[in-house]
Amino acid sequence: MSARLSPLSALLAAVLLVALLAPLRNGGEGTDETGVDLLAATTNRPTPGSFTGYGFDQCNAPTQSAMDSWTEHSPFSAVGIYISGNSRACREQRNLTPTWVARQLSRGWHLLPITLGPQASCSTRYPKYGRTIDPKINPDPTNSYAKARVQARTEADRAVTAAKALGIVAKSTLFYDLEAFDLGNSTCKASALWFVHAWTNRLHELGYKSGFYSSAGSGIKMLDEAHRNTRSTLTLPDMLWIARWDGKANTAVSSEYLSATAWLPGGRVKQYLGGHNETWGGVTINIDRNFLDIGRGSVASAETHCGGVPVDLGSYMVLRTPTATYTPLPGRVRALQCLLTEKKLYAGRIHGRYDLATRRAAQAWQRSKGFPTSSTWGRRDWVSLTSAGTNPVLKFGSYGPAVRRAQRAMNAAMPRAGVEITGVFDAATAAHAGAYRRQIGMSSYNIVNSATWARLQAGFL
Repeated sequence: MSARLSPLSALLAAVLLVALLAPLRNGGEGTDETGVDLLAATTNRPTPGSFTGYGFDQCNAPTQSAMDSWTEHSPFSAVGIYISGNSRACREQRNLTPTWVARQLSRGWHLLPITLGPQASCSTRYPKYGRTIDPKINPDPTNSYAKARVQARTEADRAVTAAKALGIVAKSTLFYDLEAFDLGNSTCKASALWFVHAWTNRLHELGYKSGFYSSAGSGIKMLDEAHRNTRSTLTLPDMLWIARWDGKANTAVSSEYLSATAWLPGGRVKQYLGGHNETWGGVTINIDRNFLDIGRGSVASAETHCGGVPVDLGSYMVLRTPTATYTPLPGRVRALQCLLTEKKLYAGRIHGRYDLATRRAAQAWQRSKGFPTSSTWGRRDWVSLTSAGTNPVLKFGSYGPAVRRAQRAMNAAMPRAGVEITGVFDAATAAHAGAYRRQIGMSSYNIVNSATWARLQAGFL
């Protein structure tokens, strides 16, 4: 077959190319009217990924303005969203769009997509809308509950279709919500178990991971019994979301419901507090609270700077021009030279001497920040330099290079704090963030949000 295009094919190809490139013409960025990257929907990361920290769920996906406020002020980094299922109460989901999904993922949220379809055959709360609209799980035991398994595969197909339409990509975990039921009803339990088995198998076939939400005393206990049955051939979900309203922000559950090591490590979410109002950034939402410990958890990769120069210091001391009686510590100077090298302000050898070339590079940084230039490199300079870069909102469970920058900057701003520079925003780092914010006159949220970054990067002490 000839590789040459006909004139008509060439014309069509050109039109297609123009259409594809059109969104990229405005300053080289492809964004819609809300500023969201139009390519994000095809490059979204699988969700929820790896994370240890706080989340919330609410029936209707919050508005974007509400999510913006909660991004900046709340402790939450994960949110549950109902994407499919005829038995769900919030079926319209007017706020839930591909743009909404892409924006939350780009801002670091971990999404927990939920399906609430057929419920247990012995449930007294369902069907919600009528047997023809949201039937219960078929309890017919014929051929290993074949009818229940057909229902489950249908729900998995619908969930994946809904997920793809929203930009929730393959390898993401989709959760099935099976509300509380009578575990003592053997037929009801068995049909529910086979349903979950088929739901999981079908999701795996379609390239997604299987999640399962239920109360600790019914659906979770049912799966734990199957997990402990070594002769069982049932396929069980990859991740559990346990409803246990004990008020404890962890993933621990009594062994009466779930074996101590089941779905560990990295396979548990716990809904530990039921419906209540919370207000963050002036926005009130009625939510359930969750704690997640999923995937690898919150783990930061190692960093290397300037071929191995240590820049993670316990304290960032003031540096002055050397004299006959004073020599700046070489380790601190090497850290400064390395950081200035990364900012393309210093091009010399990283030798640890606070020489003229180093001082000139330091003064170039001071000028770039609008600070008075000086041969002395002070705490304010350290805070601004160590925090320089992007400013994603950081809160409990965040991890990565931005966390390390914030930890370095807080060590520079609070010399006695002793912030451990790990790249993980753990409870200790959160407490230090709150202390820093109080030190500079801000409210004591234990997060590093946009306003906090602005002050760090301006060298506030």
